[in-house]
Amino acid sequence: MGYQVLARKYRPQRFADVAGQDHVTRTLMNALSQNRIAHGYIFSGHRGIGKTTIARIVAMALNCRNAVGSPERPTPEPCGVCDSCIEVRQGNAVDVIEIDAATNRGIDEIRELRDAARYSPARDRYKIYILDEAHQITEAAFNALLKTLEEPPAHVIFMMATTEPENIPQTIRSRCQHFSFHAVKFDDILTQLKTIAEQEQVTAEEAALALLAEAGDGSMRDALSIMDQAIASAPMEDGRPVLSSAQIRELMGAVPNAVFERLLEAVAAGQSAELMEQLNLLVNAGHSPSSLARQMSRYLRNALMAKLGGEQTELLQISSDERARAVRTALLFTEEELTRNLQIVLRTFDDLNYRQEQRFHLELGLIKLIHAQRLLPIEELLSGVASGAGMRNTGTPSAPRAAAASPQRPAATPVAKPGPAAPSISPFGSSGWGSGPSMKQSASSSPVAEMERSAPAVQMQAEPSKAVPNPPREPVAFTAIGSQALGYASTTNLTEGALAMAPEPAPAKTAPAIASGAAPTIDSLRPAVGSALVNAGHGSAAQLLGSGSWVLDSASLRIEVPGVGKKMLTLTVNAAAEKIIRLELQRLGAPARFMVVPGEGSVQAAPTAPPLAGSAQEAALAHPMVQRAKEIFNADVRSVVDLRQK
Repeated sequence: MGYQVLARKYRPQRFADVAGQDHVTRTLMNALSQNRIAHGYIFSGHRGIGKTTIARIVAMALNCRNAVGSPERPTPEPCGVCDSCIEVRQGNAVDVIEIDAATNRGIDEIRELRDAARYSPARDRYKIYILDEAHQITEAAFNALLKTLEEPPAHVIFMMATTEPENIPQTIRSRCQHFSFHAVKFDDILTQLKTIAEQEQVTAEEAALALLAEAGDGSMRDALSIMDQAIASAPMEDGRPVLSSAQIRELMGAVPNAVFERLLEAVAAGQSAELMEQLNLLVNAGHSPSSLARQMSRYLRNALMAKLGGEQTELLQISSDERARAVRTALLFTEEELTRNLQIVLRTFDDLNYRQEQRFHLELGLIKLIHAQRLLPIEELLSGVASGAGMRNTGTPSAPRAAAASPQRPAATPVAKPGPAAPSISPFGSSGWGSGPSMKQSASSSPVAEMERSAPAVQMQAEPSKAVPNPPREPVAFTAIGSQALGYASTTNLTEGALAMAPEPAPAKTAPAIASGAAPTIDSLRPAVGSALVNAGHGSAAQLLGSGSWVLDSASLRIEVPGVGKKMLTLTVNAAAEKIIRLELQRLGAPARFMVVPGEGSVQAAPTAPPLAGSAQEAALAHPMVQRAKEIFNADVRSVVDLRQK
């Protein structure tokens, strides 16, 4: 006999030899021992996992000439030595008819089968029909088989193997016992490959067999087919083939997962140039963009499963080395980031199937991974920390800028609306815009309208209830007053709404200068740096730094900002803001070296500095209506926004 491929040579001949289908083999062996034989079976599941094999083993067990419990056959397993077992194993048994339903799918073939089923078996106990790929049979053919399958002769048994059981009519499925096969586990495939390698006298690395088992993707037959191909291409040492992981990857055209680990490290670090260089090396080495996207999506899936279940989770069907690699990658990202990255890569893989320039689209997809790292969760934007620094890096909020651009139009005056209302959470809470329910009031000669023409905009909100222990406070931050003056404030909340008043003109004041020859201190550096940032359009950075803890020594300045994530801090205090801070420190004679780091705990309010003389903040605090509002609502003024034209 000629050479047999491994998938046929090591095809199981007993129930005990079938890997990964214990729930099926146990049920069938119990049915054989109790003589509870059904007249119809449906075996469904993934390709190459033993559906047709188990159908043949059942056929051997049913027609085995040795009785169960005899010395030749002590268990329901077929003996494997009688004529019936040998003929079924060789595929030439007269009473076991195996039909390829993919080619014999019409009503004429099923009618012939139905007519032949009426006759008794030629020699054995049962006449058994094995219909492979049964879902290919047409609906008319199934209808022709329906009556025979419902009330077959006592000597006929039908067994249907299919990968798509949903395509078999429900009327057929309800008349058969349905066994759903499982995909073979990675460990079971690996154990089988080790056994076969020893029997075939093949020297194989553990990593090489793990790659073969992973490439099988739950199919024992696929893993054996790839192993057969790998043995044929393997180098010989001392007359024995040698399988290595590098040879297996080259054979399958796969990229080592270490490459994808480096790619995702570049993504986590935001290194776009490094990412593109690595991709260029892979493409120049001959790897197709579609294959790279598919392998990267699989690697990201493993990293996500490692993030969810840890290194030893059963969700990972890979070797121990690859488990450790997946865990290292999972530590670089959050669960949300891994999910988003996997979605981006999967969408990129779909796009590559119908795109002309696949490389360009793969590069675009990988760049999206880096850009996606800069996105902030909506929860963080809606949090109190994000509301204190929720303005763009351009500095001033958009609403005051728009109001300042049109001074001839009187500003709208939100008036408190009666009735209790929960304060809304907004990423623009630091400036008080939309911080509470309000209603419009016409600009008439009312007291509020009169104040609108004579006072700067003030926003107040009621303090938290005394019953709540340690109520959270909004972060204290620098806020622009006029065009140059600086104030220390952040938004508080009114229980009844927000009160806004248009400002009256007042001369803008600059930050107090440091006396010549005086050593800089934190009290002098804080307002000067904040004023420089505000004047340069970096109001958000000024707010964050104003809420931080400043530590000054002879060599450097350290600013710890509590309650702010590293990403938020990096986005707000960017390179342009750092340059402004450095120049201002040099101008004031302070150490030019400084660092801004996230601190621990919640944001603590910095001591409120006295308002600058002649500033809008001073005018607002001195206004009688503001004083009256503070008494009524038991509130503090923590933010003053000058809406006048700069």
